[in-house]
Amino acid sequence: MKKTLALCGVASMALVSPMAQAVIDTLESAHTETEISIDGARDKAWDNAKPINIVVDELPYKPNNGYEGMKEAEIEMRSLHDGEYVYFLLRWEDPTLSLERYPWVKQEDGSWKRLVNKDSTGHENTFYEDKMSIFWNIKSKGFKKKGCDKSCHMPEDDGLLDGVKDTSAGRHYTSEAGETIDMWHWKAARTNANFQMDDQYVDHARQESKEWGRHSDDKTGGGYYYNLEKGRDTPVWMNKTPSAEDLYWVREALKVPFEDKGFKPGDIIGGHVTGPFEGPRADIQARGEWQDGAWIVEIKRKLVTNHENSNTQDIQFNDLDKDYYFGVTVFDNAQINHIHHTKSYKMVFGN
Repeated sequence: MKKTLALCGVASMALVSPMAQAVIDTLESAHTETEISIDGARDKAWDNAKPINIVVDELPYKPNNGYEGMKEAEIEMRSLHDGEYVYFLLRWEDPTLSLERYPWVKQEDGSWKRLVNKDSTGHENTFYEDKMSIFWNIKSKGFKKKGCDKSCHMPEDDGLLDGVKDTSAGRHYTSEAGETIDMWHWKAARTNANFQMDDQYVDHARQESKEWGRHSDDKTGGGYYYNLEKGRDTPVWMNKTPSAEDLYWVREALKVPFEDKGFKPGDIIGGHVTGPFEGPRADIQARGEWQDGAWIVEIKRKLVTNHENSNTQDIQFNDLDKDYYFGVTVFDNAQINHIHHTKSYKMVFGN
């Protein structure tokens, strides 16, 4: 019997929880004539958007080497639209700001060490960034009722998933060919530095694909990659001008070959290089700001995208009288271990 679990960031209609007295499962995107600045701050225009509160209080697995992140959170979510773009504002409490993702650290003996502490599934829960994701149902039968249960699959007791040995903590794929889900993936270190949200999707692919059903939208340039080279025990790149703002990443536009000069023990070089996506993968603008123990993330995307594969990779808000179903999850300093909910929430557009 196949096991399924609401895993990689979908779902909705929160179950009864001590964090919420009542559940409102419909988000209304209010019409606005006000220009919305994507700056990670709650502008006055957001007062016109009625919030819903989404409780996330389940984790997909227990890492064998420990997990010190959050085990529950309440996400306040609002939405606006102006006839061309749709906007979202999400806020959730997170007591720790997590931006380091496999950072390089100068050691007392003069060497450099890349900090890694992966668990038995091959994933990181120590040296990683905060994240958040939203799943939108493009075409996946059963998503409206079950949310992520329709796309998240766990190995059987014998360790087999889709007939092959798999040590992961779950895989994403849709049930049938032709079914797709839009995945918006905000990453506090890799994409937030460029004020973007990674535009991805889920399809029916299985073991023939490295990431199974998870894929990134098409791109023409930009993106992020490890600051790493096989056989090398130091960073490959560094920022030309060091700054506290870019401490945990190297900007593509500012990178220069690494030179081990002037560094002292404890100094940090970012574990990845990042630059803005170009092409369809760059559809979503987003900016998050962490302050006073909470994240605020603002998001902006065109109601309708127009790329070669938009109809299979992107949710199209092309009918403002239609209901749209989604789920949301947050990651606290974790690669795939995230706090999720079950079933799905609904979004409607207001006049």
